Amino acid sequence: MNARHLYFILLLAALPAFGAAPLSVPCKVAAVLPDAAEVLSPADVQLEGWLGDRVLNNERSRLATVDLEPFLAGFRQKPGTHPWIGEHIGKWMHAATLAWVYTGDPELRKKLDYAAGELIKAQEADGYLGTYVPELRFGLYNKADWDVWSHKYCLIGLLTYYQYTGNEAALEACRKAGDLLVRTFGPDRKSILSAGTHMGMAATSVLEPMVLLYRFTGDKRYLDFSRYIVQSWNEPGGPRIIDSLLAPGQVNKTANGKAYEMLSNLVGLCELARVTGDRQFLVPVLNAWSDITSRRLYLTGTASQGEFFKDDDFLPNGPDAHVGEACVTVTWIQINSELLRLTGEARFGEELERSFYNSLTAAQHPNGDWVYFTPLEGAKFYDPAIKCCHSSGPRGLAMIPQQAYFVMPGRGSLPDTLAVNLFEKSHGKASLRDGVVGFAQQTDFPRSGEITLWLTNKQSLRFAVAVRAPAWAMPIKASLATKTGAADEPQLKEGWLVFPARAWKAKDRIRITLNLRGETVAGTHMNQGRMALKYGPFVLAYDEKRNPAGRPAAEIVLKAGTPAPVLSRKTKVGLLEFQAAVRATGRPEPITGTFVPFADAGLDGGRFQVWIPLPAQ
Repeated sequence: MNARHLYFILLLAALPAFGAAPLSVPCKVAAVLPDAAEVLSPADVQLEGWLGDRVLNNERSRLATVDLEPFLAGFRQKPGTHPWIGEHIGKWMHAATLAWVYTGDPELRKKLDYAAGELIKAQEADGYLGTYVPELRFGLYNKADWDVWSHKYCLIGLLTYYQYTGNEAALEACRKAGDLLVRTFGPDRKSILSAGTHMGMAATSVLEPMVLLYRFTGDKRYLDFSRYIVQSWNEPGGPRIIDSLLAPGQVNKTANGKAYEMLSNLVGLCELARVTGDRQFLVPVLNAWSDITSRRLYLTGTASQGEFFKDDDFLPNGPDAHVGEACVTVTWIQINSELLRLTGEARFGEELERSFYNSLTAAQHPNGDWVYFTPLEGAKFYDPAIKCCHSSGPRGLAMIPQQAYFVMPGRGSLPDTLAVNLFEKSHGKASLRDGVVGFAQQTDFPRSGEITLWLTNKQSLRFAVAVRAPAWAMPIKASLATKTGAADEPQLKEGWLVFPARAWKAKDRIRITLNLRGETVAGTHMNQGRMALKYGPFVLAYDEKRNPAGRPAAEIVLKAGTPAPVLSRKTKVGLLEFQAAVRATGRPEPITGTFVPFADAGLDGGRFQVWIPLPAQ
């Protein structure tokens, strides 16, 4: 036994005591439609690989350092500096709570307590939790038309904080704000559409936290209000979200096509389906998902141009098109997370992976800055300003640990399944029906596709294991290494490689080999005559500043018959570089071009390009 194996055995032996989890308050109202794949607490998973570095950096360089005073100023001294200044503190609290649960950082907890206390202190006696003066509230007034939207994010932030701290004052503040909304809007009151931009979609996206408020309190008024929100979509001039996504079933023909707000409402529909058991609420969400993935999704896992869903297969690449608003990327991630949880289907995990390794991390700068849009060519414009996307992006990063592993509950006499969704060096624990299992992935992915999944527990536990089988990793290979040596072969089932239920013992392990390789992707529609390069889940980009010859990206052409990119073994730790044959426009001799993950392209202001022209035929 070598030292590395001994390390993992010792690590796993300690896992039942791993990460004393912060309090997680259970919902008073159980889900009628239970999750097919349940998330773990962020405290129960630790990522140490490529994504893990970015998750940790998100806390250290952004969440722990951002100045909260500008976020709180609009609540203390109304009106705020801009109409949606009220969204930022709630977004920060949501992300920072998940990050604190993940790391246990006491300083971040102090900052969270301060933020919650100051926000609650600013709440008015009637429950108002916004940033507008009394005469300009809950309407579409000039520079005061995002009131319900801001309440939505305050509710999300405070409810997440309550969930993991048990702070009753936070829940009471949410109840007061929810009661105000219930008193203000309804069938016999003011229409909620009259208080929301984009055909009311900004206001009705409060659906998500109102359902959650019902689940935490058991107060049926909040569920009734949630149902009212859905009904309001069909009021005159309303967005008709469900009806439009049933027929014609296209997001660009739903309401005004505003991507962020529409997807936010679909997240709320998922929550409503979960608590009511009505699967019909999922049909429009699934229709939207199919429409986006088939006609509007970029290779990098984002959507929208200029913040809207546009025509079929309209996927321009450059900065002028305002590609892939980061808010849209994060809400798209939420949609896929919800659908994976509700259905257990691997295809949603595939899209989470695509967005995590590409568009989401491409919007994040190591110094804590963010970009609003993520073009596929040109340059990225990072800055530290207070913008919607700069507050949304950290939420997406903070969500990643909970998307790495899931527990699929067994029904009846069927045993539970531990599901592996992301391939990162990591470790953690999961509570199954019969006990707690520890797990760890030993791997240097993405430099290698070799993974050993170690499983351990104090006593023998019976459960199954499912490993997502990504399209880029096929054919995937896996085998069991056990004390007895006897085990059933895994079966590929709907995107999961499933190891049948068995009694697992300490030191049992699964060896997995992903077919990790470079590949080429032929462009279609607007990218006809171009090609993109990929390596596993990474979309690659030619970055001018990584190429000593200094060839401008716009002058690079892929060499005819270009082989797949090859990982450079000479790159520094934490930095991935790839090589592929290219040539400069008008020059026949081939040169070796250096490519990097799209997430790392343009970090120093250089120009880059994902879709590279092919030689003229």
